[in-house]
Amino acid sequence: MIKMIEFFDNIDSTVFLFFNGMRAPFLDTFMMLFTDRFIWVPFYVVLAGLLFRGGGLRAGFLYMLALIIAVTLTDQTCASIIRPVAVRLRPSNLENPLSEFAQVVGDYRGGDYGFPSCHSANSFALALFISLFYRRKAMTFVMFAWALLNSYTRLYLGVHYPGDLIVGAAIGCSFGFICYIAAQSTQCRWPRAFSIGGTMENSPKAIIAGIAERCDAILFRIKVFKAKEVGISYIDFVWLMPAVILAWIILRSLV
Repeated sequence: MIKMIEFFDNIDSTVFLFFNGMRAPFLDTFMMLFTDRFIWVPFYVVLAGLLFRGGGLRAGFLYMLALIIAVTLTDQTCASIIRPVAVRLRPSNLENPLSEFAQVVGDYRGGDYGFPSCHSANSFALALFISLFYRRKAMTFVMFAWALLNSYTRLYLGVHYPGDLIVGAAIGCSFGFICYIAAQSTQCRWPRAFSIGGTMENSPKAIIAGIAERCDAILFRIKVFKAKEVGISYIDFVWLMPAVILAWIILRSLV
């Protein structure tokens, strides 16, 4: 068992050194900016709006809650449960003999332990959840391309082994899938907004459902731009927002 672990660890180290050594000066800035969680906040806001626009107010809140739970469970499973047990040093950690060969950007070396990668796990949890919710090939491509590149930045920066990223992605996809199915099952068991017989019309549940139904109708009509006038609808922002952020990152990297 120990020999098998050592065998895979050697492969992991070899693959890490190969990809970590593929560098270009402008990529240093690019990768540091791309891996920053806060730079993608506008993109997250657009995705949140997509949940409400695609599912309505009540379903939007349900799926938003499920997504938050998925990312939280993913993050805490990696950071608070597995890492303290696995205690695998990051390749950039100065206590790791491999750190002598790992190339880092500036003084950025991450924390002590890196197995599994929270960046990778959270990105793939989000990517799979949104892909299952919207079910369009273009959406799936955009989300998983973003998750893959976000994971690769961790390899480039020298703070994660490939194995950290793969296991993190598997954990993220697992929680993303489970929480999406849970949200979908919950939605399917919801009662209709109003009962035909009128016995529920004056109940608090019916009143709340009525308000939600009207809000759904309002949200359905709202567009960031009027499609007839400029040809852009809300869903276009799912492609435009990451493209704009990516273009800004590239410009910052080249300056």
